[in-house]
Amino acid sequence: MKFRFDVPGMTCGGCARTIVAAIKGVDAQAEIETDVPGRIVRVDSGSDSATLVAAIKTAGYDAREG
Repeated sequence: MKFRFDVPGMTCGGCARTIVAAIKGVDAQAEIETDVPGRIVRVDSGSDSATLVAAIKTAGYDAREG
């Protein structure tokens, strides 16, 4: 399934890499696109939205499906 998350705390490439790693930790096959200026993460994953949000939050970032 495809998801779009607003991640207001994602302000740099390092943030994006941390978020990608967190998502890959719960779904290694996920396809992830980050838009740092827009603070958006798009994910195509077999995991559900709640699992992905939890992974992003565990990495230290707030996330809302948008």
